[in-house]
Amino acid sequence: MPGEPDETAAPIADLRELARAAHHRLAWSGASEDLNLNLLVLMAGEAVEEHVNAEVDVLLVGIEGSGAVEIDGVRHRLGAGGALVVPKRARRAIATTDDRFAYLSCHRRRGGLWPTQRS
Repeated sequence: MPGEPDETAAPIADLRELARAAHHRLAWSGASEDLNLNLLVLMAGEAVEEHVNAEVDVLLVGIEGSGAVEIDGVRHRLGAGGALVVPKRARRAIATTDDRFAYLSCHRRRGGLWPTQRS
């Protein structure tokens, strides 16, 4: 029936709750045949160092707190509810500008680069 929940659909991830409960930088990962999804949490002073991804565009969505995303030398503020596309081949770095910064990274699936959690 229209408007009824689809019990066969994939479960919904509560990204804010997952971010709040995180004890590691990688708070959650998901994948489909076409997409890789990663929920990352940076604590005060933490950063993802500058790097270049030559393979895929990446969508970043702010979940909690705020951070700075530098793309090819231009700094962008990303807060909860904001979204930003980082083009492939761009130099990028991400840093928290708050006590915590949680963001979702989404890109076309590619092999061999799946992040791992550190204990």
